[in-house]
Amino acid sequence: MSDDSQEFLCNAEIFVSTIAGAALRKPPAPRRKNDKRDSVRPLGDDKRLKEKTSWLTLARGAGGSGQWRSATCKLSEEGNRCLLNVYVDENILYQTLYIHLLNHTDIRQADSSLFFRKDCLGIYCLGSQRWISNSSHAAEPVYLQFANPETCSTWLALLRSYAVPEIYGRLFFPQDGGSYRMWRQVELTVIQARNLGNTRPFEMSNGAAVISGTPDPDPDPVDLDVSCEIHLNNMLCGRTTLKKGIGSPDWHENFTFTDLPPFDTLDIFVWKEKKLFKPTLMGSVRVTLGNFRRGESIEGWFPVLHQGPTASDLQVGDIRLKIRVDEEIILPYDAYSNLLHTFNTRNFLEWMADFESKFKLKTISHQLISIAVAKNNLIEQVQEVALREVDGTPSSHQTLFRGNTIFTKVMELCMNWYGKAFLEASIGSVLRRLCAEKVGIEVDPMRSGKGTKDVERNLDLLIYWCQEFWNQIYSVRAECPPEMRRLFETVRKLVEKRYRAKDSTQESRELPWQSVSAFCFLRFIVPAILHPHLFGLCPGMPSVAVQRSLTLIAKVIQSLANLNATVQKEEFMRGVKDFLKDSLPAMIDYILVVSTPNRRIESESYSAEDPSERHDRLAVVNALRQRTSQMPVLNRESIPMPLIPDIPKQLAIITSAVIRNSRDFHARAKPNDPTDRTAQRIFQLATRISSDRRRPDHASSMSISGSTSSPRRSRKTSGRPSTAPSPSERLFSEPASPSSPRAQKSSWAEASASRSRKVHLKSSSTDSIPYRKAAASPQATPQDTPDSDDKKKKGLLRGFLRR
Repeated sequence: MSDDSQEFLCNAEIFVSTIAGAALRKPPAPRRKNDKRDSVRPLGDDKRLKEKTSWLTLARGAGGSGQWRSATCKLSEEGNRCLLNVYVDENILYQTLYIHLLNHTDIRQADSSLFFRKDCLGIYCLGSQRWISNSSHAAEPVYLQFANPETCSTWLALLRSYAVPEIYGRLFFPQDGGSYRMWRQVELTVIQARNLGNTRPFEMSNGAAVISGTPDPDPDPVDLDVSCEIHLNNMLCGRTTLKKGIGSPDWHENFTFTDLPPFDTLDIFVWKEKKLFKPTLMGSVRVTLGNFRRGESIEGWFPVLHQGPTASDLQVGDIRLKIRVDEEIILPYDAYSNLLHTFNTRNFLEWMADFESKFKLKTISHQLISIAVAKNNLIEQVQEVALREVDGTPSSHQTLFRGNTIFTKVMELCMNWYGKAFLEASIGSVLRRLCAEKVGIEVDPMRSGKGTKDVERNLDLLIYWCQEFWNQIYSVRAECPPEMRRLFETVRKLVEKRYRAKDSTQESRELPWQSVSAFCFLRFIVPAILHPHLFGLCPGMPSVAVQRSLTLIAKVIQSLANLNATVQKEEFMRGVKDFLKDSLPAMIDYILVVSTPNRRIESESYSAEDPSERHDRLAVVNALRQRTSQMPVLNRESIPMPLIPDIPKQLAIITSAVIRNSRDFHARAKPNDPTDRTAQRIFQLATRISSDRRRPDHASSMSISGSTSSPRRSRKTSGRPSTAPSPSERLFSEPASPSSPRAQKSSWAEASASRSRKVHLKSSSTDSIPYRKAAASPQATPQDTPDSDDKKKKGLLRGFLRR
């Protein structure tokens, strides 16, 4: 690699639609299943699961299907340009993407519901931003799947380092690269539908496009197979599974779309499917995201509309959605230094408890954990709290097993953070096989209404699948992540020390083991067996029969984890006693392994990764570090290193949440309460964003009327959102020094100067529809107004988030 021109290569798989594939030669004969790399294999290994058209194909209608093909990605830096060449079948140039013309938000992770494949990137670009061999599919996104999460995260950061970040105020703050950057996210839950297929004229009520929660009486049931597609800004981003039923399907499927471009619309398209026929569009729901209050969840029934032959639309049913829209202004890291310093004065679990009790904030646990992970002290802080929680009293014993405290909640979050791959290895393949085979087990004669022989046959089937699950769980015990091992070891040793000394009975001797299984199984593996779709192990909720099978299996595995082979509440479950008794020694061995750190395994944590792939990935990471070191502060912070949380973003989310909930806190606060004074300090730091950082120099303010400008924008002269304070507004008096030298290396500046003014000339929030003009949901409330004069100036985030 030369300094002026760099090249990076990576093997991946690319989704080629049927239309695009027609312009290419036929792919070579597929390799045998055993020869295919496990890292890029779809999570569903069963053939029938792979061929499930309701969620495998990219889009509905003709030409919507496609296939994954091997690809080689070559990223080339050519002066001010950056090109990504994608070759299929080793030597056929499929596309060339002009990465330097793309925005950061055009390169983001694809939701797994599109293909049920992990580690996929979606690159959304126009025809003018790429060269393509066949213009018939020039509008299609490019989907790439990488070998593992590390490679996917590394290439996401690498591609974004050549794209244009969404930064505002570049001319006011050249030493930092700008004033602030933007981040957006939409969380959507498709809950259920009703009255699908029952057509009636749609009537607007007070200009609102949302109907009440009371359905029409006695609708005629319609037998349908339906699924939903989710489009953001007219781009397909996710889909639900196919549900069969009579007019009222239940999905309860969650979607999170992050790093989004400026908000426009969210569309839910409802498709009706029938064997041997093409899917047909029943209707759609359109939601204007600009109308939503930021940071608040809205749930309600939305009408599914179909464009009829007349001027008015036809309503073909209702769908229940839960929507949360987040849009944050992110300042440079040093703007949050006082807030971060205050966080560091206490254990982050204590802050979590205060946020929940004082501010009634229960949605920022992930942000607090992200900060602790980035600072590399999460495990130590959890261990510190464990020393206080496990005090040897009967109450702490019950808390470990069944309680719901901040400690147990954080343990669950830590297991979900570190243990995703471990959970997939433990139960993923077996669980999907059971779902694919549609295994229905019922051993309760009162439920099944069948005779003794059928009950005995189902009992044998239950024992077989319990053995399958347990064999797989036990076989991967050595793959338990080191972070989880350290936490489990802490709990086990504390229980050994504080309970065994008091009692020497058999029950007390088992307490250390049961304390580990209370977390590993009761709060992690067993919930994943019960609700696999919530843990990303299968697409959508299992059928009722399969769900019953999973419930019975979960009961048996939990009894095994409790080291209980004799007591069964239900009479029909006594038949699994022999299985439990035979498996107890293996369970004790499992608990000891997962609660004992293995230094050798920790030192070989990369052994599962191919050495050549690891070498290439580390070379990219090193080049990325060198490249970002030459960037201004905001540009560098908008490209966090692979697998490292974005601390300024997490602090911005926390700050916004504190400000939104400050009014209720002031009403409840007790001036003489030390904990309330501490929470008050957090609130003050959240609202005190230094105005001196937001002010332009005197020289620049005399010659520049706005941070960015465009000749076509005659009415607006500022690049800030309309709700943000002006650059000259002072919020408090103490000065803040720049976080980086004003003189930057010229290599990056020269490379980016030619494209820094091509996009993002103004913040998207200036285009948002004011909330008071339209209601997005039944739960929406009027816009807030300040309570007193001392709250008129809450800072940059206060003004933006009051919309």
